[in-house]
Amino acid sequence: MRILGVDPGSRICGYGVVNLTGDGCRYVECGVLTAAERLPMEDRLAEIARTLGEVIDELQPRLMAVEDVFFHKNPRSALALAQARGTVLAVAGLRNIRVCSYAPAVVKKTVTGRGRASKEQVARMVQVLVGLGRAPRADAADALAVAITCAHHDGGEQ
Repeated sequence: MRILGVDPGSRICGYGVVNLTGDGCRYVECGVLTAAERLPMEDRLAEIARTLGEVIDELQPRLMAVEDVFFHKNPRSALALAQARGTVLAVAGLRNIRVCSYAPAVVKKTVTGRGRASKEQVARMVQVLVGLGRAPRADAADALAVAITCAHHDGGEQ
């Protein structure tokens, strides 16, 4: 089964794809989708939606995994993240892809064994778990971590 993990953002949206096989997760692809900061929010979200749709159309995942929104000290940042997450969920809904959501601490604990692991620890463990030569960019590593979490928690239910 193919799982698409997404780390939503209104300027940078990470994605990571794994195949769940009988012997674990196999890396397929990861990267980032970007939208110019100078664009109005609606245009940035439209660009993220368009390019995420292209990734889905090309890679054909059966499940999408997305991190839950967590508390931000800055309300503006929290709102932008929530809007980006809503955009990602809408793209999944339009393509009839089931979405699994996980708290950030669950993702970190699944991948590293610690619910308060640093971004660097998550990236390094993702690198090891999927056999990459080097750690992916932070947004892509976070997306792969969410996909791996889905494989461990919900992947067998399909």
